[in-house]
Amino acid sequence: METLLYSLADALKSKGWMLATAESCTGGWIAKLCTDLAGSSAWFERGFVTYSNDAKQDMLGVKAETLAQHGAVSEAVTAEMAAGALQHSRAQVAVSVSGIAGPGGGTATKPVGTVCFGWAVQGGEVSTATRHFQGDREAVRAQAVQYALSGVLQALR
Repeated sequence: METLLYSLADALKSKGWMLATAESCTGGWIAKLCTDLAGSSAWFERGFVTYSNDAKQDMLGVKAETLAQHGAVSEAVTAEMAAGALQHSRAQVAVSVSGIAGPGGGTATKPVGTVCFGWAVQGGEVSTATRHFQGDREAVRAQAVQYALSGVLQALR
C-alpha cells in the first residue's frame, strides 16, 4: 500500500494536481492514508466522509432521486459523489466509495462485500466500477481502499 501511495503522490505532484475523496463505507480511511504521508498537503486537497444519505446529498450534491432509484451502493451514486467532490473542492481529481462492508446489510442483489467506486477528473468523464470483495468488515474496507487508490493512479495516466 505504501508503494501505491508514493506512486500516487508522485503522479499528482508531477501534474500539479490535488486529490479529493468522498467516502462512505471506508469512513475516511483513504484520506487518512493520504495524510499519513509527510508533505501530502502538496497533493491532497480534502476528504468528505458522507456515511449517511443526507450527508451525500448535503455535502456532495447527490440527488435524492438517484439514491431512491439506485440505492446508496450503486455506480450512479458514486458517480455523483465523485463529481460532487470535484465541484465542492479545489481538486482536479476525485475518488468516491460506497459499499456494504458487513457483517450485515447485504441483500441477494447486493451482498456483503459489494463496493461501488467513482473517479472524476476535472474536464473529463466520470468512470465507475463495482467490485465484490471477500472477508470480514475490515478486509472488505481494506480492499476497497486499495482499489480506490489504484483507480486514482490509473485515472491520472
